[in-house]
Amino acid sequence: MIAELVAAVAVAGGASLVYLAAAARVVKQYERGVLFRLGRLTGEPRPPGLTLVVPVVDRLHKINMQIVTMPIPAQEGITRDNVTVRVDAVVYFRVVDPASALVKVEDYRFAVSQMAQTSLRSIIGKSDLDDLLSNREKLNEGLELMIDSPAVGWGVQIDRVEIKDVSLPDTMKRSMARQAEADRERRARIINADAEFQASKKLAQAAQQMADTPAALQLRLLQTVMAVSAEKNSTLVLPIPVELLHFLERGNREPGPPSENGDKPATKRQPDEPPESVEAIEAVPLTDPVLGLGPVVDPATPPERA
Repeated sequence: MIAELVAAVAVAGGASLVYLAAAARVVKQYERGVLFRLGRLTGEPRPPGLTLVVPVVDRLHKINMQIVTMPIPAQEGITRDNVTVRVDAVVYFRVVDPASALVKVEDYRFAVSQMAQTSLRSIIGKSDLDDLLSNREKLNEGLELMIDSPAVGWGVQIDRVEIKDVSLPDTMKRSMARQAEADRERRARIINADAEFQASKKLAQAAQQMADTPAALQLRLLQTVMAVSAEKNSTLVLPIPVELLHFLERGNREPGPPSENGDKPATKRQPDEPPESVEAIEAVPLTDPVLGLGPVVDPATPPERA
């Protein structure tokens, strides 16, 4: 009798151990357990720790509650200003309702990935190239809103969406480089012109000051000569005042005073004026340059007969 009782207890203990081994489930800290009993969702999600299920009848599904980092494959599209670009991004999301993520969508990871790709292509078509390059914060917010709207019904929350890289064609890169270079050159010319304008104002003030004090111009000339001579140059260049050149030019243009016999004043023949004809030249008698006697007899002329 006692032996049978001991054997029954051992069998019951063994069965209990087998049952516990089959019914025990461990849910990790970052997971939640969704229980299905005979194919129906039962109760609230099981918390972390040790939990028991009915073998064969119950089935426990574990859902990861951590933030998932999912890269979005590069999407090629045409922007609103007709530029072909290639954009890739990354999305951060997590499950907030394990039951909905398991019941309402077949594969929530695949669903979020496809929605992210579709939203990214839509954002590319609605945006300009300048917005993709310089205004990414606004585009990230719009992309996050587009992905989060359908994901809420799946028990998934979108934490953040970031555009990683924007690839441009080589021709567009060269065009942008030329545009940036032209803009920098324009700014440099504006700065140079502004400097010339300020320098001209200062020079005008200095010229007016020297005009009021003529001695200042002479002192400035001497300072220039001293600065040039200090460098031990063999050639020294002295500037000539422009007023002196104007004075000489006016002197050449003014006509000379009339002669005593009332003739017109002699004018200087211009370089481009043709010389006077031979007939107009007054004949001058030939004289002996040595003796100073009478006219010189030309040997080629025959003597006159008496």
